[in-house]
Amino acid sequence: MTCSQTNDNDNKYQICEEIGRGNFGTVTRVYAPATGDFLACKTIDKSSLTDALDRACIDTEPKLMALLSYHPNIVQIHDLVDTDSTLSIYMELVDPSVSIYDRLVSSGTFSESQTASFAKQILQGLSHCHRYGVVNRDIKPENILLDLRNDAVKICDFGSGVWLGEGETTEGVVGTPYYVAPEVLMGCSYGEKVDLWSAGVVLYTMLAGAPPFYGETAEEIFEAVLRGNLRFPPSVFRGVSSMAKDFLR
Repeated sequence: MTCSQTNDNDNKYQICEEIGRGNFGTVTRVYAPATGDFLACKTIDKSSLTDALDRACIDTEPKLMALLSYHPNIVQIHDLVDTDSTLSIYMELVDPSVSIYDRLVSSGTFSESQTASFAKQILQGLSHCHRYGVVNRDIKPENILLDLRNDAVKICDFGSGVWLGEGETTEGVVGTPYYVAPEVLMGCSYGEKVDLWSAGVVLYTMLAGAPPFYGETAEEIFEAVLRGNLRFPPSVFRGVSSMAKDFLR
């Protein structure tokens, strides 16, 4: 693999290849000669941040990730390079990996035993976040990586997150329609429990192949979430144990 030098941080890193692209920039594989490690670098083009909320999210994510000490179920931040035009976040490279969303699209539902193993790891990662006061607020299949080397789960996106002191709550509609908790939609103050709701929806989706609350528009999805009519269609959940369904309730 050929890697080229980058001007960031006094040529501390070498760019190898692009491995992802989003609304605000790219993710590249980079090499750190000083340590011999390969990392993932999320580079954000600041000129694309026309919305104040987007700018706030980009500013918040590395700060929250830096608060968290090492945990095997959270992607770790290694370095941050902030210039006038770009923000580069150097993170642990999980390779080979696939998001839970991409795994669902490519291979369909997860078995109950697989889901149970990943559920434990997701909840361990969230418990670690909450211990440090970090509420993710956007737990969804796209934001959870599966490390294909060892079947480890890695929570990888904190752009919608918030830090809360002990006993504190926050407000505001933040998150993704299918996975957002009812109290968020109702305009109530809320805390870390919204992450647990979202994790439950992710686990249901892993077993069923689709989220439990459906709608054609965001408004319809929100209405379904607020109704909270959780169903387990026999055609989909025939092979799922009563214990697993009780856990999701």
